[in-house]
Amino acid sequence: MAAGRFITLEGGEGAGKSTQVAALAEALRERGHEVVTTREPGGSDGAEEIRRLLVTGPTDRWDPLSEVLLLYAARRDHWRHLIAPALARGAWVISDRFADSTMAYQGYGLGLAREIIRRIHRVTLEGVAPDLTLVLDLPVLTGIERSLRRLEQTAGIAEDRYEQMDIDFHERMRAGFLEIAAGDPRRCQVIDANCASADVSGAILAAVDARLKDAA
Repeated sequence: MAAGRFITLEGGEGAGKSTQVAALAEALRERGHEVVTTREPGGSDGAEEIRRLLVTGPTDRWDPLSEVLLLYAARRDHWRHLIAPALARGAWVISDRFADSTMAYQGYGLGLAREIIRRIHRVTLEGVAPDLTLVLDLPVLTGIERSLRRLEQTAGIAEDRYEQMDIDFHERMRAGFLEIAAGDPRRCQVIDANCASADVSGAILAAVDARLKDAA
């Protein structure tokens, strides 16, 4: 059985990750791969319950450490019940966010000591990392404007807790994603998301072909 591959899409608010997850999944399915798409926080029943605690309500609802503990409780459930089984049967898994988001949001953005986050990751996931991480990058204000337009069209409870945070938070978070990518170039590639969706999709597929050539 061919080995599965784990791809994550990362980036700030409004970067178009959900759209690009769907586009990449379609391209890979056309090549004959089984593809599982998912998201964080969420992706499994338990993790989706935790998601509601994290993405709604006031910005000061949790302190940074509490957020990280909730995120890793959700991530462990997500890994055990969805991602790991899919990879074991040879499927490709594409996730809208994974552990880099926690480091960028709670570490760089909210200022929690990054070593604490690394320790929690080692304990809960034993150092699990994606095969490829694509960081969708665009200017902060552009991303927030896109995200707010999307939220206006969404019925139900607004998942806008992070959009409500100040611009400085989002700038720190963006810088964090770029620093993470620069520090792990074998796993990560930055994709310019400040262009047409079709162009972003093309760049993503090219990166997958280059980085995971033997499998793709």
